[in-house]
Amino acid sequence: MHKHFVSFNALAIPLAAAMLCAAPLAAQAATNEAVTSNVFASMVAGKEPRLAELTMFFTLMPKGGDLHHHYSGALYAEQYLRWVDKQGFCINKAGYTINVDQAVAKAERARPLAERACLSGEDTMLDNTFLSNLLQRWSDKDYHNHGAIQNPPDRQFFDTFAYFNSVASTNTAEGLQTLKRRAIDENLSYIETIFEIAPIAQDAGFDDKARAGTVTDADLAAYMTKLEGDQAFNGWIAAYLDNVKKSGAGIDDENFTLRYQPFALRFLTPSQVFSQMVSSFKLATASPMIVGVNIVGQESTHVSMRDYALHMKMYGFLKARYPSVKLALHAGELSLGMVEPEGLKFHIKDALDVAGASRIGHGMDIAHEHDPLGIMKKMRDRNIPVEVNLSSNDFILGIKDQEHPVTLFRKYGVPFVLSTDDAGVSRNNLSGEYVLFASRYQPTYGEVKKLSYDSIRYSFLADADKQRLLKALDGKFDKFEADIAKAQPKQKR
Repeated sequence: MHKHFVSFNALAIPLAAAMLCAAPLAAQAATNEAVTSNVFASMVAGKEPRLAELTMFFTLMPKGGDLHHHYSGALYAEQYLRWVDKQGFCINKAGYTINVDQAVAKAERARPLAERACLSGEDTMLDNTFLSNLLQRWSDKDYHNHGAIQNPPDRQFFDTFAYFNSVASTNTAEGLQTLKRRAIDENLSYIETIFEIAPIAQDAGFDDKARAGTVTDADLAAYMTKLEGDQAFNGWIAAYLDNVKKSGAGIDDENFTLRYQPFALRFLTPSQVFSQMVSSFKLATASPMIVGVNIVGQESTHVSMRDYALHMKMYGFLKARYPSVKLALHAGELSLGMVEPEGLKFHIKDALDVAGASRIGHGMDIAHEHDPLGIMKKMRDRNIPVEVNLSSNDFILGIKDQEHPVTLFRKYGVPFVLSTDDAGVSRNNLSGEYVLFASRYQPTYGEVKKLSYDSIRYSFLADADKQRLLKALDGKFDKFEADIAKAQPKQKR
């Protein structure tokens, strides 16, 4: 007994000393947080939020994760121009499109620069006027100062992808490293990227039934069985997994984590869309790096609207068979006047109740849906967040400020996170999205800090990875708040 008693005291003394040391540290951390909160409050107070200070503040602030992130739309156009040269392609001066004929590109390079009809990526970046015109087509740059060709903003946004698609998937390892470097530079720890189009097939008989409106669960099961027996289709799934493995090699470390979502294109034929859903679910069960599935493409086009209910039915069918697979669905990226009023009534509801979505991307038409209060209560009670993309919502839909439904989400307790959508197309970053949120809605520091943590909590990461990143976030906020407090001018007596 005596031995044990002495041993206990030997442990108790350093433990007590550690507790005494921890108390002042905790008190200092609380002080630093309070100072940071006051500093932030001063930045957003009044009619003119201090945008330069907010930009610096949010660039420095740890931001957790970006959960609504399109890989191809996240890269800036300049990266694609470098890949044009890497692939031996050139840029057509007439249409600003990529010419993938390497023989033509080689011949053009041999001609005098003034006579070339197709420029290298480097020559494009050296020609300031041509580059400016190209960026107005390959991104949203200069649109609102009327320097760009004024197509409707939604078409401007979605049309950009056609310009760089031919090189978007050719250098994914380099592209992911670029995104990682930029994320670390703005204190972002995690990206959940909507990566590459899922493997696809087509079935004319299935499409005929879809056009007739007679697709049943038995039809879905039969087509799925056919796909599962298709050797080529299974080979494409294996190739996708191999691409994720090779492209993501060396990405994860103590500073940064990356996970993937394959996607279906909603404006393709029903058999193509369902095949992409099937391959997406199979991919999500085959690799821990693939944490969820998604559907993308402009929601307001005729095919997207016509087939929306069928798409949700397809997702519900697959979710019942793969209950562990998480869905983050683009739903309700619509505004009044964009489609007929009836089209605004059910997209979010069906994504939740029919498809089984775990997160909602955009959710912009919530105020127009049947029973919006009931939907928001359901999302609050089930802890289903909205991925809010302020820049793209403003550009594509023309919705911002007090018209944006983030005001409803805040009022009715619907969880949400801030994300970039397509940072390369919008020419923004996640810090800029926080600046928009803070300057428009004057939140407290506690709210923006919670948004950072929630972007990890609502991620589709495995629990162990979530806990690892949340613990790291604690340390990063302690340092950030200490640095902010230390930087404040001393009060003169």
